[in-house]
Amino acid sequence: MSKHTGSTRARIDLHHKAENELYKLENTVKAEFYDFCHKFRQNPDQPGLDLKQLKGDSRIWRAKVTRNIRALMIPVGAGPNARNHWLVIAVRPRKEVYEQLQVAINRVTGEIEFVDLAVVGDTALRRAGITLTPAEPEKTTPTQPEPDVPNPEVAVLQPLLAGVSAEQLGELGVAEQLIPLALAVVTEDELDDLLRGAPMLSKDVLYGLASGMPLDEVRAEITSKVSLDRTPDLDDLASAVERTKITTVDDDLRQVVEEGDFRAWKVFLHPTQKAVVEVDFSGPARVTGGPGTGKTIVALHRVNILAQRLAAQATPGAHPILLTTFTANLAADLRSRLSSLMTPELRELVDVMHIDQLAARITGENSSRRPTRKRVDDQAALREMKDLVAEVGHDKWTPEFLFEEWDQIILGHSVTTRSEYFQVRRSGRGRGVTRTERAEIWKIVDQFTARMDKLGIETWGQAAERAARYEMARAAQVEQLRAGTDEVQDGENSSGARARDYRYQHVVIDEAQDLRAAHWKLLRALVAPSANDLFIAGDTHQRIYDHQVTLGALGISVRGRRSQRLTLSYRTTREILAHALAISDDTSIDYDDLDDGRDTLAGYRSILHGPRPTFVEYDSWEAERAGLAATLETWRQELKSEDRDPTGRIAVCVAEHGKVGEVISYLSSQENLTCAELTKDGVKGSGMIHVGTMHRFKGLEYERLAVVGVSEGIMPRRYLERFRDSDPERYERELRKARSLLFVAVTRARDSLAISWHGQRSHFLPKIVEG
Repeated sequence: MSKHTGSTRARIDLHHKAENELYKLENTVKAEFYDFCHKFRQNPDQPGLDLKQLKGDSRIWRAKVTRNIRALMIPVGAGPNARNHWLVIAVRPRKEVYEQLQVAINRVTGEIEFVDLAVVGDTALRRAGITLTPAEPEKTTPTQPEPDVPNPEVAVLQPLLAGVSAEQLGELGVAEQLIPLALAVVTEDELDDLLRGAPMLSKDVLYGLASGMPLDEVRAEITSKVSLDRTPDLDDLASAVERTKITTVDDDLRQVVEEGDFRAWKVFLHPTQKAVVEVDFSGPARVTGGPGTGKTIVALHRVNILAQRLAAQATPGAHPILLTTFTANLAADLRSRLSSLMTPELRELVDVMHIDQLAARITGENSSRRPTRKRVDDQAALREMKDLVAEVGHDKWTPEFLFEEWDQIILGHSVTTRSEYFQVRRSGRGRGVTRTERAEIWKIVDQFTARMDKLGIETWGQAAERAARYEMARAAQVEQLRAGTDEVQDGENSSGARARDYRYQHVVIDEAQDLRAAHWKLLRALVAPSANDLFIAGDTHQRIYDHQVTLGALGISVRGRRSQRLTLSYRTTREILAHALAISDDTSIDYDDLDDGRDTLAGYRSILHGPRPTFVEYDSWEAERAGLAATLETWRQELKSEDRDPTGRIAVCVAEHGKVGEVISYLSSQENLTCAELTKDGVKGSGMIHVGTMHRFKGLEYERLAVVGVSEGIMPRRYLERFRDSDPERYERELRKARSLLFVAVTRARDSLAISWHGQRSHFLPKIVEG
């Protein structure tokens, strides 16, 4: 092989495996790695880099980063320029560089894979008869050989993947070097050791098979979603690198690596979901799936793809894409993730705001002379309903029932007249009402809305309905212009009347399950009915508010191929998932699919394996706080021992709102653990541990999570018992919301989950936790 002339700078890219290894190194070593890259780009052959081929796979070279750290690299340039382009496939201590390391092109994906036997457990290697040879042997003093000791007889164990052949594993995409090892393992612990350094497809396939997935299901759910439509050339590295997830070494990468791997993880798209992100839909599309299936990640990458397609034609200063979600703190999280994923130029094309912020912007644009209304939350509005009911002496229906009827049915369906109310469907309300009763309800509601008008206040639900009305008028105006009828309508929505086009070209919605009907009408009117207009991500098992809708009835059709269901969780372990599924009680409770169908978690499974969640009972709240502090300190020390900053990786989810402040105060003052509160607007403060209510954790993710106060009477709330006999439908509905809230909470954990309570344990917690 010819020497590098030095006339052309060498290009260096990082294989995703090497990038993950960099995250785990000390910051001083990371800095030295970038110095190494600078020198290597100038001249790979300078003596100080000590570039040498491995004896096993001659395509792999090792180079000296520091005295004890080596970079493993392969030239991937085309033809005679092969050494102008290098791919770093690993960065590790020199003691972990072995001659048996291999690089290959996967026969299914066509990507470059690095098969790393250095991290495989001794038991798995021994079963396959493999002995690793160090590339740089340590100089040691010869020792006397130990006498042979006969091995004790052990029981012959059944292979974990009995019934699966080497040929089948190869067809599914398992790396060839791993196949004999995989067929030899007999326990899940051995499989964990084997797959610690395995290529992603091999890991997904083998964990899927080990979890009980049939071969056909693994092929359909995992392999087929990443397969090439042709057989790749297994010797063409230059072509394979174009199909491989790589990162070019530059200053931006340096910043990401130094910030740690969790930031990268929060925008990581699993290869099996790439097709959902990139496909062209003829109209609105919906993605559903349980926690950890990556719905939010899919939505973020969908935004990125749409922005890339629009970049060349976008008007300077325009924001043709909207990414919206349910709450302010979720919107803040999406902004942060999007900034990690997109270039600043593409990011400028996207508006990110929560749905109430969007409604407020639109209502604020109109030029009505009507005095501005003060927006109040639902609790303040409910108090007005209670006062009204008391004043008129009505006792047939509770104020809560009347307020929910107004909020969910009358307001939710944009009902403006009594006759419309007589005809509207009351799906999700449970209790039926006669035509006479509807007339009585309408009379009280009419008095209530007049009272709100007189007070100059409105709920966020009213604001959403008003914004929807304005935007629907704007959409009608645009359609008139497109039809050649240029008639500007008079009325309070003059800002909409002045518009010459729809507000956005694409709208992407995350956490869609909690949006009300008025929100959907607003979103439908924001964008012209066209290809890729609406992209919807949600899971009704995580619905924690009373907003049940039928998208088809609201002009949003997501039937057939435009509805995608994700069933494979790669962000939640099997151990956490098992407990979460027991909490959701999916088999005995019906969950809608945002349309006329039923959503289910059947077939929902995880390929990840991790520690079992811990469940601890305490005698008192004081004892529970002390136990929490001990758990958090253990997690903090574990992360620090791995040279990882614990900030933002650990969180505490508090079941009772009033105890959030108590937890923060106790941890900060008594245990010297700094905290930051999760508020409706995002994280408040820069403390190490994030603390908030279950509602605030909606849509978020943490490496390690403690859920505290999961006691009967708190989860679910004791006051709900008063509805058991007086209003059974509401009782069941409130229990479902509480159950969904706990389901949301426990599935925010990626790696470790600790659940605790004081007094009596919540009956939502599954029986399988005992023992």
